[in-house]
Amino acid sequence: MKNQLRIIGGEWKRRQLPFASIDGLRPTPDRVRETLFNWLMWDVQNAQVLDICAGSGALAFEALSRGASQVVMIEPDRNQAQFLTQNLELLRVTKAQAQLKVNTAQQALPSLKQQFDLVFLDPPYGLDLWQELATLADPLIKDQGFIYVEADRDLSQLTLPHTWHKVKETKAGTVRAGLFQKTVPA
Repeated sequence: MKNQLRIIGGEWKRRQLPFASIDGLRPTPDRVRETLFNWLMWDVQNAQVLDICAGSGALAFEALSRGASQVVMIEPDRNQAQFLTQNLELLRVTKAQAQLKVNTAQQALPSLKQQFDLVFLDPPYGLDLWQELATLADPLIKDQGFIYVEADRDLSQLTLPHTWHKVKETKAGTVRAGLFQKTVPA
């Protein structure tokens, strides 16, 4: 049986997309995704989006479906990257709209030169990469940009950059999710 994720809203609402069976790969739950995109309703349109640990691509595809102008996805697993590529083709997403970096986030982030309005940070929980990836991603986030953080523990236990201020938070089962905004002191 193939794993499937469902796009919740926007242009591709209700579309099912396959993804690989990989240990630790878990798409953001529908309920959490719906909450996140309700929070971002006015901010995702025309946004430059970075999905640091793309995995199934649930967050990136949801952002594109809801009008993001460009998404950069980072996915180290070649098998899953193939699914992401096929899904981009299936949805007729242009190369200008989406880039896929088949690399670890630690390798890909330093090579990125653009700035992003919205960043998704939900690494595999068992690897405990929040602090390392947040530090690498921070210079790529525009002032007033939003960062979505997902974890299996209370968000206050994560060491995130001091310029990231929590705007909203939700919980679904073991998933803790928060929306942060980067504010650079004047």
